Parts: sequence; structure tokens; C-alpha cells
Amino acid sequence: MRILLAEDERDLNRIIAQKLTLDGYSIDTCFDGKEAIDILSYTDYDGVILDIMMPRADGFAVLRYLRDNGKDTPVLFLTAKDSVDDRVKGLDSGANDYLVKPFSFEELSARIRAMTRTAHGISKNILKVADLEMDCASKRVTRGQREIILSAKEYALLEYLMYNAGIVLTREKIEDHIWNYDYEGGTNVVDVYISYLRRKIDSGYDNKLIHTVRGHGYVIRESEKK
Repeated sequence: MRILLAEDERDLNRIIAQKLTLDGYSIDTCFDGKEAIDILSYTDYDGVILDIMMPRADGFAVLRYLRDNGKDTPVLFLTAKDSVDDRVKGLDSGANDYLVKPFSFEELSARIRAMTRTAHGISKNILKVADLEMDCASKRVTRGQREIILSAKEYALLEYLMYNAGIVLTREKIEDHIWNYDYEGGTNVVDVYISYLRRKIDSGYDNKLIHTVRGHGYVIRESEKK
């Protein structure tokens, strides 16, 4: 999942970005609301974390930009404003969740999982395709009785495929959601990581789950359509 973090406290911004990167998210960061609006005007995200009190444009202005432009990207307000009125205003403005500083990173991760899960119409943390199962809370992946050990980037790619099971995803769409602006790798990075996943998930199984749709991209589904 690719997340935009807009937080003007630079140390907190850096710490949150580091923590979420370790959790397998692809994170882009900015430090004011105007920059957040500029980024959101040309990039789609799986979720946005917004501080409310930011220079140049506050979190409410960023959220208003998203909703006025028909973007239903999940938004979590992260703020020191902790009154009931503040929380009600945030949620009524179209935010999906509201977390008050100081907070635990475990709770932040859980709330991100919840809001992105809801955005995909999924009601629990367990994703399944055939006998492949992913527990998004524990980051544990199994196929049948066999546990599959994945790198953080392999996990992020598989999670994105499973959230969109049955939907063909282009290489460009996958790259946009799994790698952030800092990535400087090769142009075939998606193909490389798909091959890693196939070796770990499909090798030795007659029922292949990851399929190439020639000329379009990749899809994870129970069996190849004829």
C-alpha cells in the first residue's frame, strides 16, 4: 500500500515514515498542506495521513480538495486537537478516522489496516485466494499448511494483488502503488518481483495463482481463465 504522510513536525514525520516503511508500506512525505494538495493532484494513494495544523493549507483544506475532486482515498487525521468537537468536525468533513497525538505506532498501523481494508470492501484482516492466506495483522502468509517467508517488498506486492484479487493490474499501476518517489531501480522491477513471488507461492503447485495477462499486466486468481 502506498501512503502519503503530511506532517509538519519533521522529526515525527521521519519517525512515522520509518516505522510504516518497516511495516511494508511505501511512504511519500511532505510538510505542509499545499505540497500535499500538489502531490495528490497527480498521484493516487491507498491512504493519506494528515496533520490538521499545517502551514500554507491545513488538513481540512487537503481533505476538502480530495472530496471536491471526487477522490474517495481513505484519510486519517493525525492531530493534537483532541476535543470531541474537533473529532466530530474531522469525521464530518469526510475523514475516515482520527488519531490523537501522542499515539502508539501499533494503533496507527491497525487504523491504517482498518481504513484501507474498508476501502476495498473487506471486513477482516485475513485475505484468501484458493489455499493462499494472508494475515494482514501478523504479516503471516501461508499456502495450505506451508508458511511462506517474504521480504517486505514481496509482501507489499502480494498484499496489493490479493486486495485486488481477480482484477488485472498493469505494471504501471503496480509500480505506482508499491514503490515511492525515492525508488531508483530498473524498469523491469515489477516483473522481477512477480518472478520472486511465483517461485515462493506457485512453485510445486498445479494450481497456479499468479497469472500474466499478455499486453495488460498481472492478476492473482484461483485458476487461469480459458
